[in-house]
Amino acid sequence: MDNSNNYRHFISYVYLFLAILGGILPTIANINFVKLYGPGFDLVKFISLANINPAAQSLSLDLSILASAVFVWMFVETKRLKIKYFWIIILTAFSIAIAFAAPLFLFLRERRLIEIEIENLKNN
Repeated sequence: MDNSNNYRHFISYVYLFLAILGGILPTIANINFVKLYGPGFDLVKFISLANINPAAQSLSLDLSILASAVFVWMFVETKRLKIKYFWIIILTAFSIAIAFAAPLFLFLRERRLIEIEIENLKNN
């Protein structure tokens, strides 16, 4: 394994760590939201609070546009690199958080790039 693969392995685990944080931290915030505004997850109230002032609205719009662009890019990359299990990324983006799904996708993408590099080395 060369330095490029060592670097890719390291980066893939950085992405995995970020995915874990992206799963835990928003989940804690969502649990706190349910505790304050429950008994269940009131989506209308959540969206209302996410737009309660210009600062919150700016962050909500920023995240929405970013998430949309990232979804398009992830879809294109999935097709280009033949990454498996993209449906898991979509599912987790909506059930957990885009902060979990995007780094998880980057982890899977790096692992696929490692596979491609190894395949290319074997064929040459």
